[in-house]
Amino acid sequence: MKEALSQADIKFAYVDISAGMLPLKQFLKYRDYRPEFDAIKAGGRVGVPCIVVKEDSGEEKILFELPENLDELR
Repeated sequence: MKEALSQADIKFAYVDISAGMLPLKQFLKYRDYRPEFDAIKAGGRVGVPCIVVKEDSGEEKILFELPENLDELR
């Protein structure tokens, strides 16, 4: 995902959840409370990688795959 976003010149912040407790806890808060992760957890998966997109409305959308049209992420 990082490579595809970089090649498409889409700005993003990369968070390595293995870098420490704070990034891990931030991820777990998403994973444990967001319904987008329900199917992921039911399948015994973690949900990494994922993209959190902040929309103009302030809402957050979580994606587990890159959209076909990367311009959707701009």
